[in-house]
Amino acid sequence: MSAPTLVLASTSPYRRELLERLGWRFGVQKPLFDEEAAKSRAPREPQAHAAFLARGKTQSLVSWLKETHPSDSKATLIGGDQLVALDSQILGKPGTSEKAFEQIRKMSGRTHELHTAMCVIQGERMAEWVHTTRLTMRKLSDAQIREYVRLDEPLDAAGSYKIEKHGVALFESIDCDDWSAIQGIPLLELSRVLTRLGFTPFGL
Repeated sequence: MSAPTLVLASTSPYRRELLERLGWRFGVQKPLFDEEAAKSRAPREPQAHAAFLARGKTQSLVSWLKETHPSDSKATLIGGDQLVALDSQILGKPGTSEKAFEQIRKMSGRTHELHTAMCVIQGERMAEWVHTTRLTMRKLSDAQIREYVRLDEPLDAAGSYKIEKHGVALFESIDCDDWSAIQGIPLLELSRVLTRLGFTPFGL
């Protein structure tokens, strides 16, 4: 009996590398979802905002999955979204070095939250959750911030830092029970969810 189809609703190389750690074979597909348009309809509360976008990305591929894998009743989609919130203000991907500098300067010496929302859909079943990490950043000089932005170029990273690279040096403390969530997918909970849906460890 062949293993059920597993599809990551994302083209992010970071999420792809993370999911590979669980040992399951999977495909990737870009969501059929206008994220920028959806943000205007999303709740303003940060956790709900991230959950809304994660659900939208995943649900956008439900029809596609049925068409491409009609005989696989256990075909499963995984989608996610991640954002940083500082005093309930959402800080997205900076896009430019100057905006990255401004975002880190705002967070310097303060504690913020990183919300990683996930949505898993298998047929009529759906699992959703948001993993929240609290991070306290060191007090940084402008020169230190600019040097960090030069080193990691975190223009496509929520909150303007890459924790898996030089970004870890920005922080005094990190309150988190699943380090992989900071990088884009909370693998511990995802593994539990997929196991309940019939995916066995390492695909065996």
